[in-house]
Parts: sequence; structure tokens; C-alpha cells
Amino acid sequence: MSDAAHRALPAAAPLELDDATLIDELITLRDWLRLAVSVFNAHDLHFGHGTASAWDEAVALVLGGVRLPHDIDPAIIDARLLRSERARLVSLLRSRAIERRPLPYLLGEAFFAGIPFDVDERVLIPRSPIAELIESGFDFWFAERDPEHILDLCCGCGCIGIASALMMPTAQVTLADVDQGAIEVARANITRHDVGARVRTVIGDLLAPVAGQRFDLIVANPPYVDRGDLATMPAEFGHEPPLALGAGDDGLDLVRRILREARNYLSDDGVLVVEVGNSERHVIDNWPDVPFLWLEFERGGHGVFALTAQQLEQWADAFA
Repeated sequence: MSDAAHRALPAAAPLELDDATLIDELITLRDWLRLAVSVFNAHDLHFGHGTASAWDEAVALVLGGVRLPHDIDPAIIDARLLRSERARLVSLLRSRAIERRPLPYLLGEAFFAGIPFDVDERVLIPRSPIAELIESGFDFWFAERDPEHILDLCCGCGCIGIASALMMPTAQVTLADVDQGAIEVARANITRHDVGARVRTVIGDLLAPVAGQRFDLIVANPPYVDRGDLATMPAEFGHEPPLALGAGDDGLDLVRRILREARNYLSDDGVLVVEVGNSERHVIDNWPDVPFLWLEFERGGHGVFALTAQQLEQWADAFA
């Protein structure tokens, strides 16, 4: 480790030092990684937007801040940084630690299913376990063929639908959201990944903008945080759009409508997949007899259920 990394910094609040001191004394990637871990630990940050620890967050911030890929040769750790790069890292560290802004917003990018997506404060940061279903091609239901028509409902930045299009090259995908800002970000991601020939956007209230259409697969990641969870979420989540998080006392305001309406938009052998997170318990309480298929994920995550079109039809009275 370099001499700079050995210099003593205030243990409780490293960022109380002025910018010039930090920029002058911390020279290499190793120095900035060490400082970032100290800063994150001192400020007791929450890691839930793509990383799980102070170290992982430090690596993501420092490498992202100087525009290096995460799979860079570790030998570069002792490379010296330009002063302008060190100044940028100071700014990123202050925003992350003091303002508690999630790192993907600071870098303008988040990864989902191993794919980079543009993100900003107009959209929720991608973190859904549905990525695993996409990577498998939803093969539990579509082992013999890809779904021909897919609807990404409440699409946000478009990550679910665009990743599906990239991994299922014959699928036609529609991205739907009620928010104009989210649709603008989704369109930027369509352009970024050059999938405009097979992915389109619509804007409107839930399923209304696709009236009269049928899909083999509807994947919905709607707002689902209940009022209690919303009030106790870490400060980082306060930077995400409220419209994309809260959904009433039990988090199911939109889920109820999706369950009532989805059958009319599915093909006869279609499937509905919905993420409800911690509101899984409310779903079970509200519809204890409905045979929801609760999915399991190798990389963690919970609160995602599936129902077939036939099940939605069979249990229509329960959802009315």
C-alpha cells in the first residue's frame, strides 16, 4: 500500500478534510479504494442498489468514477490518477456519503442481467430478481419457444423488456409506463442497445395503452411498497421516484388492478409474472386460496409470483 494510504485520516468522518487535502494526498486507485471504504463505514450507508458491502460499493464508485471496467486487470490498482480524476472521486464520495444518493444515479448507469442501462432520478434503479428468469428465457413456461409478444408493465428504465429482447431475439416487446420521464429513459436505453426494431414504448395508465392487444408474457414490476415499509426505508431510497415505490397501505393498489385486468391482455396460454417484494405477505393474506406460484432465485430475492391466463380466468371472482 502507498504511503498516502497509510496517512491517518479522522476515523469518524474522513470527508471533514478539505477537498484539496484529499486530492493532494491520495494518488492511486488503491488509495481511493481505501478511503472510500472508510468513508462508507463511517457514514453507515445502506447498500441495496447493486452492491452488498462497503468494499463492493467502493470498487464500483472508484472504477466507475474513472471510467474503468469492473473486470480490469487488478495490477492497475497502483496506477496514479490524474488530478481531475481525483477531484471527480471527491465529488462522488461526498454525494454518496453526505447526500446519500445511490451510486447508480451518480454514475448514470446500472447493471441488470449483466447488461448496462442508463438511469437517473426519473426511474427506479434496476435490482429485480426477475433478471434470473430473463437469463433462462422464462424456460419454465417457454422451454420449446420464446414468447412472441412480451409486455414489460411499469417498465421504468426498460431493463426487463430490453434484456428480454436481447436474450430472446425473436420476441417483440412493448414497454409501458404511466410516467413520461420513465419512458424517455426507456427510449434512451432502446437506442443504446439498438433494439428499436423489436422494442416499442407506450405511455398511459397500466394496461390502458395496449387495449385490444394480447401478449404471451406480461412481466410487471409495479410499485409495491406498503405504507409501513415506505416510512422506514433507508435514506438512499428517498432519491428514487415516489411514484415507483409506494402503493397504498398494503402495497397492492396496482397489483389488484393487474390481477383483475391482465387476463384480457394475455393469449390463452399466456403467463403473468409480477414482483411484489415484501408485500408477498399481503398477497397471501388477501387471496389465501389462489394458487400463486412463488418463484425461487439462486442469487437471492423473493416476492415474485406467476399465474397463467387460465388461472386468472378461474379465479376472476376472487380478484373482482
